[in-house]
Amino acid sequence: MIKTTTKAQAALGSFLLGSALTSILSYYYFSKVNSKGKQSISNSKNDKKQGKNIIPPEMRAEQLSRNELFFGKEGMKSIKNSSVLIVGLGGVGSHTAHMLARAGVSYLRLIDFDQVTLSSLNRHACAVLEDVGIPKVVCLRNFLKKICGDFCEIDARVQMYTGDISKDGDAMNCPKDGDWDVIIDAIDDVPTKAELLAHCIRNGIRVISCMGAGGKSDMTRLHISDLKAACKDPLATKLRQTLKKLVKNDDTVKDDSYLTDVDKLAIIYSSEKTVCKLADFSEEQKQEGIHKFGAVDNMRIRVLPVLGTMPAIMGQSLASLALCELGDKPFSPVCAERLGRNVRHRLFQRLKTRELRFKESITVTIEQGKDNNEKMNPSNDTDTSHIVNDKWVGPIQIDDDDVEYIISEIWRNRCCVTGDSIGTVLQLSRWDVTKPSNCENIVVLSQKAMKLFDEALANSGDGRNSVPLLERKKIEGRLDTCKSRA
Repeated sequence: MIKTTTKAQAALGSFLLGSALTSILSYYYFSKVNSKGKQSISNSKNDKKQGKNIIPPEMRAEQLSRNELFFGKEGMKSIKNSSVLIVGLGGVGSHTAHMLARAGVSYLRLIDFDQVTLSSLNRHACAVLEDVGIPKVVCLRNFLKKICGDFCEIDARVQMYTGDISKDGDAMNCPKDGDWDVIIDAIDDVPTKAELLAHCIRNGIRVISCMGAGGKSDMTRLHISDLKAACKDPLATKLRQTLKKLVKNDDTVKDDSYLTDVDKLAIIYSSEKTVCKLADFSEEQKQEGIHKFGAVDNMRIRVLPVLGTMPAIMGQSLASLALCELGDKPFSPVCAERLGRNVRHRLFQRLKTRELRFKESITVTIEQGKDNNEKMNPSNDTDTSHIVNDKWVGPIQIDDDDVEYIISEIWRNRCCVTGDSIGTVLQLSRWDVTKPSNCENIVVLSQKAMKLFDEALANSGDGRNSVPLLERKKIEGRLDTCKSRA
């Protein structure tokens, strides 16, 4: 009892000491600023005019201390040295910019032509009543300077991105040598989104794009995927069609891999169906002419109902994905909805049937194998597991629940060879027939890929021979990640 009390007292004492040191440091800083009197006020005004907001390095280090614990020193250094472009600073983009600045990104370029309105206040990350009427990018810059000082350079551009260099000027040019570390697309109209994504695809720039947040409320249906897999979002469907037309005859775009490669173009979207419709036109709009009420040509006129929490969550998700990539601590997102119980069971039963047929295809029985070249599998503790003629014929090492992990998390609901997902019947198969049928050795194949795999297995004894060498290395690299997590 005495030891427990002593430990509790020590922990409390450490906490109070840390809090006291932070308070003393903050008090010292602010009292020093205030003690300079009128001259200090005058200098402060001049600093504000020059865009200066000085924060001592030790205070900034304390601000970022929790992030550094998460990413490590090298990861934090990478974040600090990164340059990020965000286009669209409304409900989604403002939350993304907000968290990137708080997390230590040293250069942010913010592009948006729009102003803060009263209706913006239900979802914008930092706008208050006194910001109504000023540009959204200026509102963000003013707010973030109070947090980051001059440790984050914020280039606020009050302009509309068009994709036309004669109008955009140097908006897409990164001030540092090389390209942007990442571009965030938080634009809410399809043509402009397509132009931005096309620019990134042509120039090989990493881009993360957000789909529609309006009219939705279920945050459990948010997903990160490639553009092709985001088929349940109407905005993503229109965007995919528009983007394909834009780059169709572009010599710099060799193929349509950008549609299925989440590492090139990542999409954050909601699979939820909208729960409310666009607001109807008022009688005044109908009488005077609907076309007169658009803030900008070719932009949406009708008002979209928005629950403020959804764009905030999607904006935070964009920031989380970007930060983990910038900090060299990427995660592997689950790219689709959960598989239903019946689907999981059906796939599992097909795998069991496939394994049984494979076992029957071995010409020697298990008993003959014992006299021939049978041996116990040293990597497995089950007594019933066997290798016959260098082929694993033991029991399946997974169950129904593992099926969802294999398909959704490891293989992202797509064929490991072709990358096909939408409209494709997927099946499970062992990758290396000399090893057990566990999560580290099961792949997802389309019917076409499975046919080629089985032909190679019958002809050469190894289905992997049906897969090109480069793809084979990628697949085995993916399987290795399962081993590292185990």
